[in-house]
Amino acid sequence: MKERMGKFRSGLLIAFVLILAVAAGVIAFLLSDTSGTHVALGPEYTYDIKQYAEIDPALILYRQVGETIETDFENTHAIAVDAEGRIYVAGDERIAVYSADGNVIKQIELGAEPTCLAIDGNGGMIVGLSDTIEMLDAPGVETARWKAPMPNALLTSIATDKNNIFAADAVNKVIWRFDRKGNVIGKVGEKDEKRNIPGIVIPSPYFDITMAPDGLLRVVNPGRHLIEAYTVQGDREWFWGKASVGIEGFSGCCNPINFALLPDGGFVTCEKGLVRVKVYDADGHFVGVVAGPDQLGWVEPLRVCETPEQCSSKGFDVAADSDGRIYILDMVRKNVRIFEKE
Repeated sequence: MKERMGKFRSGLLIAFVLILAVAAGVIAFLLSDTSGTHVALGPEYTYDIKQYAEIDPALILYRQVGETIETDFENTHAIAVDAEGRIYVAGDERIAVYSADGNVIKQIELGAEPTCLAIDGNGGMIVGLSDTIEMLDAPGVETARWKAPMPNALLTSIATDKNNIFAADAVNKVIWRFDRKGNVIGKVGEKDEKRNIPGIVIPSPYFDITMAPDGLLRVVNPGRHLIEAYTVQGDREWFWGKASVGIEGFSGCCNPINFALLPDGGFVTCEKGLVRVKVYDADGHFVGVVAGPDQLGWVEPLRVCETPEQCSSKGFDVAADSDGRIYILDMVRKNVRIFEKE
C-alpha cells in the first residue's frame, strides 16, 4: 500500500511539473510577438544610455560648413541634392529649392503633401504624394501622374534609373517597380522563401531606397537592422548590418531610418532614438561618425526606441553630393546642415 501511495504521489508531482511547464510555455507564447510588427530586443539592450549616447570625438570625421539653413516648413519629409548642388526639401504641399548658402531659388507648389522625393536623371523630379507618384520637369511642371497599385499605400522613398521607377511602400512592405509610363512591372523585397528573401520588417513608417551606380537597388530593412542590395528583378544579392546600441550597429526596434550613397560607394546612415549620422564603407564596415546629438543641436532626451510607438517620432533624412558633402535634414527643427570631411 505504501509503495502504491509513493508511486501515486510521484505521478502527481510529475504531472504538476508538466502542467507548470506547459502553462509557462503558453504564457510565453501569448506575450511574444508573432506578427513581425514588434522586434524583440535581446540582452544586449541592457545598457547605460549615457554610455552609448556619448560619442568619442576621435570617431567624428566631419564638420559642419556654412550656417544652418532654417526652412519655413511646418512639416518636412525628404531632402535631395542635384548635380549643381541645389538642395531640394519636400514638405507641407510644396518643394523648396535652396542654394548651398540657404537662399531660396524657387518654390514648387504640389497641391498635396509630399512624402518622398528623388531627382530624375532626365533633369526633373519624381515626387511621392502618399499613394501617388508625380513626375515633374526641371521648372516643376507636372508631366505624368499615377496611383500606387494598392489604395492603402504609403510611399516613403523613390529611386530611379533610365528605365525604371521604384517606390517603397511602407504599409504593404514592398517596393513597386514601374516603367516610365506608370505601369507596374514588378515587385522587390516581398517575402519569398524560395528566393531566400526574408521580407521587409517596418515597425515605423521609415522605408528608404536608392539606386546605386552598379545597377543594384539599395534598400533599408529597418526592422532587421539591415541594408540590402537587390537586382531590378528582385533578387537579393547581399546584405549587411547588425542590431547593437554600440556605435558600429543600429539600435532600437527599427534603424537605420534613412541613408544615402557616397561617391566611393559608401553609406551615410541616420538613426533616431540614439541620434547619430554615421558612415560605412561599401562593404558595410563602420568608418566613423558624421554628427551626433551635439553637432545636430539635439536637446531632447535620447533613448533607444524599443517599440514602434516610441519610434514613430520624426527623425532625419540625408543626401550626399558628388564631392562627398553630406546634407542632413532635421525633420523636428525643419532645418538643413551641411557637413564635409575634416
